[in-house]
Amino acid sequence: MLSKKLTIPTVLIMAVALVMVMFPVFWIAMTAIKPPTDWNASPAIWVPSEPTFINFLTLFDTDAIRKYGVGGVSQSATAAVFGSVFASVIATALSVAIGLFSAIGISRYGNGGKATPLIILSGRMFPPAAIAVPFVIIFSTIAMIDSYGGLIAIYVAVTLPFSTWMLKSFVDDVPREIEEAAMLDGRSRLMAHFRVTIPLIRGGLFSTTMFIFILNWSEFMFALVLSYSNVNTIPVQLAKYVTATAGTLYGVQAALAVLAMVPLILAGYGIQSHLARGMTFGAVKQ
Repeated sequence: MLSKKLTIPTVLIMAVALVMVMFPVFWIAMTAIKPPTDWNASPAIWVPSEPTFINFLTLFDTDAIRKYGVGGVSQSATAAVFGSVFASVIATALSVAIGLFSAIGISRYGNGGKATPLIILSGRMFPPAAIAVPFVIIFSTIAMIDSYGGLIAIYVAVTLPFSTWMLKSFVDDVPREIEEAAMLDGRSRLMAHFRVTIPLIRGGLFSTTMFIFILNWSEFMFALVLSYSNVNTIPVQLAKYVTATAGTLYGVQAALAVLAMVPLILAGYGIQSHLARGMTFGAVKQ
């Protein structure tokens, strides 16, 4: 394997890029532990001298004005956290399950013809803002507006092209001979997929699940236009912390952003250890 030594200019460029990428994360983390008096301090306070967790406590206590001196908080973030977890987990499970069977059908049997993969992918060719209003009209007509059912349905519809295409690439890498050998041993075609195909792509299945979860967890546009009072998610709650009376609740926003980043960091870490892993190399000798 060829190796290339890092030169000083390359190291400097990488260092600058790393600082640019990590600075927003650093600023959010520091703001999350600043007291309200330091939010708009001039000059800016980079690292608080007296770190505090009142911003995190404020997220789940609407009586923050009296207890912690944080004004403008009128709604607890508990419903938003629950909404994001519930909608993201259910939508991810449905999207991956449907995408898995779609991927097997397309890869192994060519269901729907050669145009099927392109038709599925065409669902991602439109920006969310262009299709948000039609979905609002449709969901209002069928009484699915401002409901978790409607939010989960749109999440599944939006992420299904990704799950199908990603899983199809993993299924394509599984040699057909292994499935045929399982069927010769008495397995049905369906059981051959469950006992052979799916176990062999478990790394790809896991990475696809994490990727779809990231998309659902961080989705904002559809959650904003499809939710009113009964449904709330973390991205929408972050926008609600900008109020006309109290200005922007920077510390509270930052605290919620920190909580929102934790699942994304864990999911991203899980993806990078599976995407590049070869799972069937050498399974069939030519």
